[in-house]
Amino acid sequence: MIRTEIEELVRLGSFPRSEDVQPVLIERQQKLLGTILPPVSAEEAKELATLFGADDYFGLAWTVLHLIESGPQWPLTECLAKGSNEWIIKLSKRSKD
Repeated sequence: MIRTEIEELVRLGSFPRSEDVQPVLIERQQKLLGTILPPVSAEEAKELATLFGADDYFGLAWTVLHLIESGPQWPLTECLAKGSNEWIIKLSKRSKD
């Protein structure tokens, strides 16, 4: 089961570049992320992995990364096989440490 706040974050879409930020959007994303208590389930981690954009998005990408890593089933190969996004690469490298 995926928590409502994670479903809402995913509906808002992946993070834009920091220079393209919309204050209302990032405020909502930050508020939602602040309500998610770790650990996250495997299903939630997969959903959260879709949020990564091109940069750290004012630190929110790090928050998502830490939430993903909090899951008891981490690392999930499905999340790590999703391409060349720098955040997926970071997750992959960190899972091998």
